Amino acid sequence: MLSTKRRALMAPLAILAAASFALTSCSSGDSGSGDAGSAKDTVSYALPVGTGPNWLLPIASPDTMATHNSAIKSTLFVPLFEFNGTSGTMEWDKKASAAKSYEFSDDKKTISITLNDLNWADGTPLSSRDVEFWYNLVRFNGEATGGYSAGMIPDNITKFETVDEKTFKLTFDKVYNEDFLLANQLTLVRPMPQHAWDKTSADDEIGDLDRDKAGSKQVLDYLFKEAGDLASYATNPLWKVVNGPYQVGTWSDSGEVTLEANDKYTGEDKPSIKTVQFLPYTSTDAEMNTVRAGEVDYGYITASQMENKAEFTDNGYEVKPWDGWSITYMPYNFKSDSMGKVFSQLYVRQALQHAVDQPSLSKVVWHDAATPDYGPIPQTPESDYLSQAQKDNPYPYDLDAASKLFADHGWTKNGDVLECTNPGTGADQCGEGIEQGKKMEIVFTTQNGSQETDNMMATIQSAMAQVGVKVTIDAKPLDNVLAEAQTCKQGTKCDWQFVFFGTAGSWYFPAYPTGERVFAKDTKWNAGQYDNPEAEKLVTSMTTSTDPQIAQKYSELLAKDLPVMWMPNPVYQVSVIKNGLDVGHQDPGASFYPQRWSWK
Repeated sequence: MLSTKRRALMAPLAILAAASFALTSCSSGDSGSGDAGSAKDTVSYALPVGTGPNWLLPIASPDTMATHNSAIKSTLFVPLFEFNGTSGTMEWDKKASAAKSYEFSDDKKTISITLNDLNWADGTPLSSRDVEFWYNLVRFNGEATGGYSAGMIPDNITKFETVDEKTFKLTFDKVYNEDFLLANQLTLVRPMPQHAWDKTSADDEIGDLDRDKAGSKQVLDYLFKEAGDLASYATNPLWKVVNGPYQVGTWSDSGEVTLEANDKYTGEDKPSIKTVQFLPYTSTDAEMNTVRAGEVDYGYITASQMENKAEFTDNGYEVKPWDGWSITYMPYNFKSDSMGKVFSQLYVRQALQHAVDQPSLSKVVWHDAATPDYGPIPQTPESDYLSQAQKDNPYPYDLDAASKLFADHGWTKNGDVLECTNPGTGADQCGEGIEQGKKMEIVFTTQNGSQETDNMMATIQSAMAQVGVKVTIDAKPLDNVLAEAQTCKQGTKCDWQFVFFGTAGSWYFPAYPTGERVFAKDTKWNAGQYDNPEAEKLVTSMTTSTDPQIAQKYSELLAKDLPVMWMPNPVYQVSVIKNGLDVGHQDPGASFYPQRWSWK
């Protein structure tokens, strides 16, 4: 199991990553650092399409939670715990963390944490008070902060106790699974310089305003206001007080950011690269043009370009797919007026899953830039959380098996389309709520803008037609697909059948891949309203149970019960990296650590 492993990643990355391949327009910047030989202390990094960094404060607002914001902030303000997969395994990255060590109490409800010997850039040592400062601002202003989930951190902390300048204790409201607590909860904590930021205006004196509700609100309002002024990031004294390996060099409203090595950094994660340029783009074509021109050091190409890999390798790049700690799927709408009763039958979901040839789709359609995904736990990289059942694929591609499942349950082809000819609830009948003559006709509402997604859907459509399932593909802009997925939760018209928003992965997980935000009954992103009491119990138990096998039990159940249609999981991106630039293992959590990059 994870023990001291895994990294917290905000769920909106699922939306962000998908969007990065769906938007096209004009480039907002196409300059790089030149070739490796002319700029050995500088690296230019291409940001995903339409994702210019727009937030620096360690506490995010609800609309500034994109992963690139978090990754850049982590180079400036060291998080309490950092988990990632840069070692090849998702685990605690001590060098990138403010926490030096931790120890749980005998009753497992209290954790004692000792901090590393880090200094802020003004020479002030990092202290327990800086952690308390973050804690107070978030606990008094939860709803205003990004990533807040009622009942979770900081709500589940019942006591913050300062032991000394470097050690503090957190007592929780109950015993939690240690993996969940370390990798999904405590990774959200980001110590902030109380001695420099605990004020309500630039000219205000520093106090202990954060320790009461009214004062903490005023402090956070002030910090949010300052954080909204991107043009001042390079000059505002607030943002000079960093404790990470980098500091802000420049930061434009367009999203172009330059980080400079922090020569006052006192930690172990010292940067090899002096200057890092983050370049935003508003179209994939524009970004790829800069790659073709050799004007970016670390960029990306679309999966379809894997067929033209030599074009980039001949131009001085290594092509390196970036696997994601994610899953990809199409939710069934179990509340659909037209097909909800049909989808509620497990045999229907099994038959449809048998018609999805994930290995071939991954290889042929995605050009090996995707991997099969058979359940709720990420399968790349492998982990102890995976059940054998999920690894083995309970429903391999088999159109004969799919046809037999329908035939055995009262469906007969009428022309090219299956119809229910034996309604009822018996073992050989169609199932509860499915009337005589019901046709097996379904609609895939899928995001547009990706040739790979279009080809995948067409391939699945063709396979299902052979079984007698008529599929209509309704391609829409990503925002429209996401909005439609939420209609059932919003109480509006709820008749979509499938939605797909997984061109770059449907859901990126924290390091401990729990399902409470995806498959729990009442959560926002359980878009199809999957409801299984046994699954609900396991979803809840993953956050609290000390059973080391609980994740595997969850993995097996949802791999077999099919709350969604499992789909090939695309890589986060297909990276192209200048020859001579060593970036190490790309983090499956989609973060990046420029302090560890180096020119050979």
